[in-house]
Amino acid sequence: MLLSSHEVELFEHSRARLEAIAYRLLGSASDAEDAVQDTFLRWQAADRRHVQTPEAWLTKVLTNLCLNQLTSARARRETYVGTWLPEPVLAGDRMLGPVDTVERRESVSMAVLALMERLSANERVVYVLREAFGYSHGEIAEILDLTESNCQQIYRRAKQHIVTDRVRTEADASSTRKIVEEFLVAATNGKIQRLVELLADDATSIGDGGGKIPARTTPITGALTVARFLRGLFKPTSAKRDLIGGRPAVYAGIVNGGPAVVFVIGDRVVGVMSLYVTSEGISAIHTQVNPDKLARVTRLWSGSEHGEPLLEAW
Repeated sequence: MLLSSHEVELFEHSRARLEAIAYRLLGSASDAEDAVQDTFLRWQAADRRHVQTPEAWLTKVLTNLCLNQLTSARARRETYVGTWLPEPVLAGDRMLGPVDTVERRESVSMAVLALMERLSANERVVYVLREAFGYSHGEIAEILDLTESNCQQIYRRAKQHIVTDRVRTEADASSTRKIVEEFLVAATNGKIQRLVELLADDATSIGDGGGKIPARTTPITGALTVARFLRGLFKPTSAKRDLIGGRPAVYAGIVNGGPAVVFVIGDRVVGVMSLYVTSEGISAIHTQVNPDKLARVTRLWSGSEHGEPLLEAW
């Protein structure tokens, strides 16, 4: 059944919201785009005369597609080389969706997206729809074909896995640059103590190279251990530069709503180090160097305003 211009407009009006839901559920911008496109094909094929509420119908279809992808993704990640981390997304990317409340910003942070990997597929859906998009438990129950009380129980379990007692530091362009600049100075000046002071006592560092770029395969924990690791990581060598294809410029950026160190060679982003900053210090560092997960960031970076580099050539 051919789509009318009104029906196409209905879908396009929902596209950004659908992408934002799918990204939070899948942790991958490219997979989210695929899920939304599959939703469009189902919208095109449906008997739309019987669809009373298009937004609800599209959300339900998208959610079921994501549930299927989550099942297969978990199987793929069992054979993934090293630690799997979400795909980073730059500030201003519509894939982030609404970030006008603390809960919505938190739901798309790299740290929380990584924590959501611990949730079951249903827990992840309930948490995202409730926490980031404000769906009622009744609406979520209809989407998942569950009872409302069951959804409430699932949401409570998910919150227990996700919620931390730390207060996250809000990041804007000026504070981000200051945080990243201070972090870079501490990581590159050879003095471990200042770096330890910037980190929370139980800070963790995780890297994802996808088997294509060497990255630590297990998390590093503890301020002193993380500081020593970072000191070695930030020490430039010809071997490291050969590996990534040159001498990157180092920028401060906002990624998934938080401060990040962005490594760029020409117009190509070769690494993103996301810093999860709390009142206790930097509590988590997620480093993405898998080139497959940096393609979207590279596209947006080349067309965005990102200021002068903090380091001209690392």
